[in-house]
Amino acid sequence: MRFELYIALRYLLAKRRQAFISVITLISVIGVTVGVMALVIALAITTGVQTEMRDRLLAATAHVYVWRDGGIEDYRKDVEALRQVEGVIGVGPAILSIKAMVRSRTGETTFISVKGIDPVLERDVTEIASTMEEGSIEGLARVDGVPGIVLGKDLARSLGVKLGDTLDLMTPRSTLTPGGLIMTPRSRPARVAGIFNIGMLEFDSQWGFVDLDFAQQIAGLDQPELYQIRVTDPFIAPAVAERIVARLGQEYQPDHWQNLNRSLFSALYMEKVVISLAISLIVIVAALQIVGSLILMVMEKSRDIGILKTLGTSQRSISVIFMLQGLAIGVVGTVVGSVLSLAICWAANTYKLARIPSDVYQVSYIPFIVRPGDFALVVAGAILVSFVATLYPSRQAARLDPVQALRFE
Repeated sequence: MRFELYIALRYLLAKRRQAFISVITLISVIGVTVGVMALVIALAITTGVQTEMRDRLLAATAHVYVWRDGGIEDYRKDVEALRQVEGVIGVGPAILSIKAMVRSRTGETTFISVKGIDPVLERDVTEIASTMEEGSIEGLARVDGVPGIVLGKDLARSLGVKLGDTLDLMTPRSTLTPGGLIMTPRSRPARVAGIFNIGMLEFDSQWGFVDLDFAQQIAGLDQPELYQIRVTDPFIAPAVAERIVARLGQEYQPDHWQNLNRSLFSALYMEKVVISLAISLIVIVAALQIVGSLILMVMEKSRDIGILKTLGTSQRSISVIFMLQGLAIGVVGTVVGSVLSLAICWAANTYKLARIPSDVYQVSYIPFIVRPGDFALVVAGAILVSFVATLYPSRQAARLDPVQALRFE
């Protein structure tokens, strides 16, 4: 064992005449432990919220949307062409611009967003089919002339409908009269063909899915509005959008989920940064405690420092001794805090302890996700702050005059 490390450990572990310094050292270790725990858990929570919202959003939406200048003429032909683009694994047409009022036979009414889809192709684009609690998207086909509609779980509950019930779907219809253009509501019956549960209140309480042909009728369109595309990895969506334009031409105008939801994820990222900076103050306070502990230790060990210098110990070695003491405090606190935080995150994920109201936070459960990069940054930051806290006390110890230290001994 090196001389400096041996002396540093002796100073930390040996019994002292002044127990007060040992208490301050223990408090410093606890401070670093609590700071590291709080920071790792806070980052795990914010990362979990961001990841959960992203996954649930991508379960209900496509990775890339493509509009075609001049409108869509033959979507089946375009679907085959889009599938040839590298990275694309699913393509489906859709109509998104339908706003309607829906009324159940019990008299409950609400406004919803209606999306027209191809039930067969939709399975390759979104995960709506896998989130069905009752029925299926294949049930959107007409039965006895009545088209089907798939509703979110919260929307079906607010309307008081269940699988197989019939409701009225009302959309505005424009009529040109001598007095001008008049908008009048038009009501069409629809049969509840399924109930889905994505886990995001925005979709479960406001969206309904209908067959593409029925959507074209109520929207007054001859063809779908756009194409939905699913890619192998959501994070390559911008690159796939560029490939679509390069391969199929400028008349195809793509956009991707990252751009469409930029404000949401920017807000989540900013929240993560702000929370991390705020909780980092705990580690800084612990570092100040390390400074105080080392200063008091220098005062207590001034006689020992004078003797060491008299025996030929260099200023550098004296400085290293107190640096190692501070680092030992920081490393022990960081290791203990890291282990405890990982244990808490594991328990929270295993027993799903972080349940929150979905009507406020859009998700019902928060997973604690510890990213290796975030974890390494917290550990490295805590040790670095602890090291910086040792610089002033160790410098003061190294500059101590042995004559003054031993004058009254």
